[in-house]
Order: sequence, then C-alpha cells, then structure tokens
Amino acid sequence: MNNSERVCKKCVMDTTDPDIEFDRDGICNHCKQYHERAARLLFSGKDGEAKLQQIASEIKKYGRAKEYDSVLGLSGGVDSSFVAYYAKRKLGLRPLAVHFDNGWDTELAAGNIESIVQKLDLDLYTYRVDWEEFKDLQLSFLKASVIDIEMLTDHAIVAVMLDVAKERGLKHILSGSNFVTEAIMPKSWVYMKWDIRNIREIQKRFGQRKLKTFPTYGSLRSKIRQRIRNVQYIYILNHIDYNRQEAVKTLERELGWKNYGGKHCESIFTRFYQRYILPTKFNIDKRKAHLSTLICSGQITREQALDELSKPLYAPKELREEKEYVFKKLGLIEEEFDRIINLPTRSHLDYPNSQWMYNQLCRIKRALRLISSIIGRLRT
Repeated sequence: MNNSERVCKKCVMDTTDPDIEFDRDGICNHCKQYHERAARLLFSGKDGEAKLQQIASEIKKYGRAKEYDSVLGLSGGVDSSFVAYYAKRKLGLRPLAVHFDNGWDTELAAGNIESIVQKLDLDLYTYRVDWEEFKDLQLSFLKASVIDIEMLTDHAIVAVMLDVAKERGLKHILSGSNFVTEAIMPKSWVYMKWDIRNIREIQKRFGQRKLKTFPTYGSLRSKIRQRIRNVQYIYILNHIDYNRQEAVKTLERELGWKNYGGKHCESIFTRFYQRYILPTKFNIDKRKAHLSTLICSGQITREQALDELSKPLYAPKELREEKEYVFKKLGLIEEEFDRIINLPTRSHLDYPNSQWMYNQLCRIKRALRLISSIIGRLRT
C-alpha cells in the first residue's frame, strides 16, 4: 500500500477511491452507508424468513401452471450456487437455471454447475455467445481504455435471464446478488451495467465485428416493457442470515461443490481483470471493497482483511501462466497487450452513453417516491 494513501480505521477502503470521505474519527463514508442501507435492505431472523416464505408462495402461485416458476442465474460461484440450493431445498421452488457462457469459465465453475443441476434436479439453459464476436467486443473495451470491461458479461447475463423469463412467461428472477458480501463498491470503479448504447458505440469505434449474438437490454423501450410485465428480481440472500464461509461448507457437503478461491474468480477473465488489469492500469484492488463489505457485515475482522491484502494478487509463476493463457485466447502478443494497457485511461462518458436517461429515471423515481409519501401522509 502506498504510504500516501489514507485508510479507513474500521474497514480497509482507502483513497484509491477518489470519492472517499472520512469523519473526525477516521471512519469512511462506505462504512456509514453500509449500516444505513442495511437497515432498509436486510431482513434477518424470523421476520426475514416469514417475508421470504411469503415471496416464495407468490412465486409458486404465479408459476403454478407453468413448467418452471422462476428463472435462476447460475455462474457456478458461491452466491448463485447457494441461491440454487436454498431455492430448491428450503423454499421448494422450481427454477430454470440459466447460464451465460462467454468462453471464460474455469473447469471448476463448469464442474460446479454440472454438480448443482444434477444434485438439485434442475434443468439448465446455457446461452453460448459467439466467441469471436465476444472476443472482439472485449478487445474493443480494452482499446477504449475504460474501466468496466466486465460490464459486458454482467450486461449479457441480465439480458439472457430477461429473454428466458419473457419466453417462458415468468416474472420472477432469482439473483445471487446480495448486500452482505457486495454492498461496498465505489462508483468510480464500475459503470452502469445496462448502458447498451455505450457498449454499441465503443464496439462501433474500436471493433471489427457487428454485434449479432451478444444479448442486450437497457434501452428505454425495454425498461418500460419490463415495468409493464412487472419483472421482479428476488434477492434471496438478503432475507436470510447469509454467511459466505458457512455457505461454502454447505455447498461442499450437500452438493459436492468445489471452491475456486476469490470473489468472482469462477471466470478466468474476471480473475485476470481483477488481479492484473485493474491494479496495473487503474491502481484499483477490488479486494479492498470485497473485504470491507465482509468487515461491515461481521464476517471477518479488519486484521484478517489486512492480512489478506498483504498477500500478492498472483504468485510469479501463476501470473506468467495466466498471462500466456489470456493473451493466446484473445489473440494478442504480450507487447501488444502492454501497449493497450499503457494507453491513457478514459471514462465511459467520453463515449456516447445513456447517462441522460439514467438521470431522468432517477428524477422520475424521486418524484414518484415524493408523491407516494404525500399520499401516505394524507391518508393518515
């Protein structure tokens, strides 16, 4: 850690987040915001269980006459795997598991998915994007020098789940996203995942191929259609006392799941992006955000987080092998990759985007909340 970096006294977030703020006690805004938001978003104990059972009853009722009652995104990682386990074994739901294959799955992730669907007796739908097209798209984002290359996979996963839900006449999507392991993430470290215009414009400028198989959503029209269909994302893990280490033990014991190590490291590219591209080009170590969230949720201590951060992101031999694999798969030589990595960083907003639409939607949501609040006060 650079000596000039200031670190939060409670978590391990520091001034590599340019927007971080500290109070007089040296506690950062991320810690405060975590606990403020947790009070609204987390439902634990008997209250959480009762609310989740009510949600499950609604899902079963809506899907009663259908082959499946919900759609479940499955990556093979801890969170989505535990959602699959909990939805089937604890709630008695009948989800269709959906996986987006972008060509970067680790063998462990593929094995975990196979084991999960077999042990839980789930049907699996896998969407395989054309590799040459997706490779070209990833190269475009590398050449554009923007920070959130992973928005491509994140965007496509949601698009596939929405398409499958529409085709099957379903409105409930079970998500592995959760508050207690993912709450903290600086806005400057990511970009709006749904901004399809930004994706298309970057590809148009730097890419060689037209997007034909890459699944998309995010236009104003598609958002309105989702509202009309009343598509609902169900965050099961926010309604239980979710502990990641305990979840790993359960998955290993019950489903033969195997640990791949690291947050989102079920993907080879995600691992390389988080452990090499982000630190090298953007001076960002996402472990700080992931570990800080676990500190705030009481799953690890600050001392454990600092010990984890003291470890290298890669062992030298491991990095050489990972580089060789990634460069070969992307069709790059190391000198060409280094030239791209050394390009000046640019904002997603330097390219055509849908920021204006996001701002308008935020204004509309604030106005609707205000109207709802006024109506509520008048009724009382």
